[in-house]
Amino acid sequence: MNKIWKIFQYAYLIIAIIFLIEGILKWNEDREEAYLFFGFSIFITLVFFFKRHFRKKIAKRNNPK
Repeated sequence: MNKIWKIFQYAYLIIAIIFLIEGILKWNEDREEAYLFFGFSIFITLVFFFKRHFRKKIAKRNNPK
């Protein structure tokens, strides 16, 4: 189960990169939409770091060595 969560965790980074690229491509057409994509990219990146920290914390608690 832990491997599945790792895959989902890195899927967040892939989605953040897609939003970042989309924001760059929309920059000259519609700045408001580009800002929206940049905001989503930042938010999803923060979710990635939060999930990674939380997963490591749970794994450390479950494997006391």
